[in-house]
Amino acid sequence: MSPKLDYLEFLKSNEKIIRYHDTFIVVAFYKFFKVSNLLYFQTLLNSILSTTEIKGTILVANEGVNGTISGNKNEISKALESIWKIENLIDLKPKFSLAPKNPFFRMKIKLKKEIVTLGIKDVSPNNVVGKYIEPEKWNELISDENLLLIDTRNDYEVSIGTFENALNPNIKNFREFPKWASENLIKKDPEIKNKKIAMFCTGGIRCEKSTSYLKSIGFKDVCHLEGGILKYLEKIPEKNSKWNGSCFVFDYRVSVQHNLKLGNYDMCFACRMPINEEDKKHKFFVQGESCHHCFNVSNQKQKQKFKERQRQIELSKLKNESHIGIVNSRNKVTKV
Repeated sequence: MSPKLDYLEFLKSNEKIIRYHDTFIVVAFYKFFKVSNLLYFQTLLNSILSTTEIKGTILVANEGVNGTISGNKNEISKALESIWKIENLIDLKPKFSLAPKNPFFRMKIKLKKEIVTLGIKDVSPNNVVGKYIEPEKWNELISDENLLLIDTRNDYEVSIGTFENALNPNIKNFREFPKWASENLIKKDPEIKNKKIAMFCTGGIRCEKSTSYLKSIGFKDVCHLEGGILKYLEKIPEKNSKWNGSCFVFDYRVSVQHNLKLGNYDMCFACRMPINEEDKKHKFFVQGESCHHCFNVSNQKQKQKFKERQRQIELSKLKNESHIGIVNSRNKVTKV
């Protein structure tokens, strides 16, 4: 299905929700391609989005583009039409979901060295990449007992959901992946480069780059989930799913579930770890100040800073003013 038809199908399947509710469309996308003039490309995207109320973050680097934006149906539709007319983005395949409030506060288009930071020069899916596995074929693939299934996301993302039998590298950020692969794959198993490996991440970008990395250092049979977890949760019915838990997303929805519905997690404002209702009952949880993940990690100066921020939020509520960073218990961005 073409990207445009995919979008129209999304609108059709969610027609009633979009028509009768104040709903925002969230568009996540990325593409690896050579960007020769970063400033020109940044300006081009800005010309499309700057006159709209669309919000989000887009990263532009020499290796491609990576972003998530959100807005109402009319503005998103017009923006996508313009984006699909840009050379190299004609076949851009976004992933779509809905949110009751805009999960972003502003629109930012940033120039970066990498659209997803691995920190190793010349590793790019533009040069070499693993096999793309469609969501519909993923369950069959990961049922293979001889397959090594690797979750390439950060530890706090994995903590709220992952695929059955997936290996968790316990990394804090994607930069740590090459070191982890060296110490836990290559050094521990001399034959690992000949084994079948599958990887996955939120939207596909990190596992696409990690397969590029493994292929570049001699791994033979490497594949990844096309479109990432988000596309899998969108396409695969829950009754047939091998996914357990929720999927962490990098906006103020915090997490999504099957059919990309809102998950049941909030975020600790101090450490930005996902927390659920049970976590809020912990003795170390203080709204806006700390949770059990960070109480013994943050110093007194930091705790005081978080406390003051929470005080400002409460004052804003009393004055009926908005304050950037407020998320309510249902993961919605709230104006107060």
